[in-house]
Amino acid sequence: MPEFDTSHVKNIVLLGHAGAGKTTLAECMLFEAGLISRRGNISERNTTGDYHELEQERGNSIFSKLLHTKWRGYKINILDTPGYDDFVGEVISALRVADTGVMLLNAMMGVEVGADIIWEYTEKFKTPMIFAVNKLDDDNADFDRTVKEAKVHFGNKVVAVQYPHQTGVGFHEIIDVLRMTMYKFNNNGGKPEKLSIPDDEKKKADELHKELIEAIASNDETLMEKYFDKGELDEDEMKEGLKKAMINHDLFPLFCLSAERNMGSGRLMGFIDNVCPSANEIPSQTTKNGEKLTCDANGPACMFIYKTISEPHVGEMSFFKVYSGTIKVGMELVNESTGVSEKINQLFLVEGNKRTSTHELVAGDIGATLKLKNTHVNNTLHVKGKNYELPSIEFPSYNMTVAIESLKKGEEEKLSQALHQLREEDPTLLVEISSELKQTLIHCQGDMHLAVAKWKIEHLHRLDVQFVKPKIAYRETIRKMADANYRHKKQSGGAGQFGEVFMRIEPWYEGIPEPKDLNVRAKDVHDLDWGGKLVFYNCIVGGAIDTRFLPSILKGVMEKMHNGPLTGSYARDIRVSVYDGKMHPVDSNDISFKIAGLQAFRQAFQQADPQILEPVYHVEVLCPEDITGSVMGDLQSRRAIVEGIDSEGHFQKIIAKVPLAEMDGYSSSIRSITQGRAKFRMEFKAYEPVPFDLQRKLIDEYSKTEKEEYA
Repeated sequence: MPEFDTSHVKNIVLLGHAGAGKTTLAECMLFEAGLISRRGNISERNTTGDYHELEQERGNSIFSKLLHTKWRGYKINILDTPGYDDFVGEVISALRVADTGVMLLNAMMGVEVGADIIWEYTEKFKTPMIFAVNKLDDDNADFDRTVKEAKVHFGNKVVAVQYPHQTGVGFHEIIDVLRMTMYKFNNNGGKPEKLSIPDDEKKKADELHKELIEAIASNDETLMEKYFDKGELDEDEMKEGLKKAMINHDLFPLFCLSAERNMGSGRLMGFIDNVCPSANEIPSQTTKNGEKLTCDANGPACMFIYKTISEPHVGEMSFFKVYSGTIKVGMELVNESTGVSEKINQLFLVEGNKRTSTHELVAGDIGATLKLKNTHVNNTLHVKGKNYELPSIEFPSYNMTVAIESLKKGEEEKLSQALHQLREEDPTLLVEISSELKQTLIHCQGDMHLAVAKWKIEHLHRLDVQFVKPKIAYRETIRKMADANYRHKKQSGGAGQFGEVFMRIEPWYEGIPEPKDLNVRAKDVHDLDWGGKLVFYNCIVGGAIDTRFLPSILKGVMEKMHNGPLTGSYARDIRVSVYDGKMHPVDSNDISFKIAGLQAFRQAFQQADPQILEPVYHVEVLCPEDITGSVMGDLQSRRAIVEGIDSEGHFQKIIAKVPLAEMDGYSSSIRSITQGRAKFRMEFKAYEPVPFDLQRKLIDEYSKTEKEEYA
């Protein structure tokens, strides 16, 4: 029999901006439950959560960690997450399997932009949420301002359950308006003394108590009737009402903490086990085919993989949540995505880097297993005979791209394997081998994300690599019509080569009228892999060129469009009309007309007012109002066109379109300008013409390269 049944397992995820104190709070919770005898400290590099060498080196969380504690008959699984948005994938995957989120707010800083970004995902998942104002023992702590900002950002659903009797170094008393009790801590924190609320605080406590009751009652008709009848709700009624409101995302209770001094964590844990929902109390999961999957330990076994890591001497470890049934060692489960059966040879309870073997895990619980050969993040495993597939985690698109190169010849295959492993562990890191740019590209969330990838490649895979600026995928097109002809003639003994092509090229656009002065005999429309179109017309009359040579002319044109005349970039949105030419009864062949077609196209292109297009991105920057000017100034120095400024909660959202060529190094720049107080996201918008002076520069650079290549 499992030690805890489904209703006694609580899964929480610790969320918040970097520096909010998530890892320190997790350490307090383990200490309060007696799982560790001494609280670790980030500065001493000995916390249970931040055990990875890289985290200890940098002094902040990089990976999400699974911890667990036992508290008053409940098992609490704790998912500690990083605060920097470079590691947002770790946050989203943890949120996907949590049943309650605990959002930590730094009382010195108020609501920071990282909390806003995370909040978007909590609303998407409809995760029941708790707020905890931390660092109330700092002299710059401002509880009232932080609560006010929380209400502005997250709505009036944020309701105080506690408030501090004092803040700053003297912080040691918390007034709880749910239990109408004051908790007084000694200097070392831990278990507090329970006291009556002081007379000078009774009025404020009564007002907040009433506000809490009304917020609870307003979300439940039965409780509203009881409140009207009695003018009060007892503690059990308030707890039940809080749970329902949290499940419906209608109420977010707020608590007080000093995680550093271990004040308030025990009360928070008590609320988690008393009030926060278990997995079987929140709405059932819906499979991709619309079937409801009830969280029941006696149901058909089903588990979802939310994270994988690879460790030396251990191999690949898969972290999962049991959504139905009971997972036992020795079970064979089917991967719904691949149809492959996987045997569960081992099961683990996880405490940071410590793993304890167990024989079974019930519905609602979270654990880990080893060496699933064909199973990856977002895969669902289930018993044979079922077709369960749970919705995948949707990870955000990337904000930064670099090219990676091996510094030693002959290690390209090893680098490819290393990059594959990185991608397997981190779905927000994408690897692309670009045939267009002839580079291996890494797409990631930012410079910190990239630094972690480089550390892993160098320290775990023992490879020397460098990151270089990626080339820009420009496009080439034309702005006016031009005619050209080219005769290819070659004689070198025996059969020679001869082909002459007369060609017109024009800018193509949707709805372009048919040419009036040409006799169109055939039309081919080609949707190009890189975007845009090539429209190819056969306008030959009188048999000047045999139709069997038209495909060769098209092949020559397409070859030059792959390697545009200006910069070697792909060409797009062009209409080509072949209207005349000559051939030889003996010397004309496919290669002759391919060359003639290519050269005629190249010459016409140069005469058709050619234009280089560059990729332009839609960029949104979220930042505090006081640094908006600095952010806009930096954007404008990058040829950005600012399209507007909106308010988003307490922050300003700057909306701009920026050429991709100017976004190199932006992640580092914005972090430096704003001291990490701003975040940005970007997505491709369109190809737009580059300025004349830049076009001239790009053409000159390419012509030098071409000369060097053919020197």
